[in-house]
Amino acid sequence: MDKGFSKDLSELMQFPSEGIFSTVLAKDEGYNYTLMCLAAGTNIDEHTSTKTGVVQVLKGKGIFRLFDKDIEMKEGTFIFMPANAPHSLHADEDLAILLCLTK
Repeated sequence: MDKGFSKDLSELMQFPSEGIFSTVLAKDEGYNYTLMCLAAGTNIDEHTSTKTGVVQVLKGKGIFRLFDKDIEMKEGTFIFMPANAPHSLHADEDLAILLCLTK
C-alpha cells in the first residue's frame, strides 16, 4: 500500500531558456501527475489524450485552447479536459503547470 508523500512544487520548478522541463511526480496505471515548466514563448501544438486531464496553473501566464475556446492561464486557473479533447497552449511568460491525467 502506498503511504503517500509530499513535495514542494516551487522548489522543483526549473524554467529552461527554451522549451519544456517536466518531471513526473506520481504515476501508476490509473493516474499520472506531472510538473511542467515552459519557457516564455513555448508552444505545445494541438493534440489529444485518451485520458481525462486537469491542468492547474502554478505560476506565469499563457493561453490554453480547449476545443475552440481560448482560456487565459494565470496563477490559480483550473482547466478540466475530457478524454480526447483537442487542446494546445502557448506560454506568454515562464509558465508552470501541474498536469493530472486519469483513466
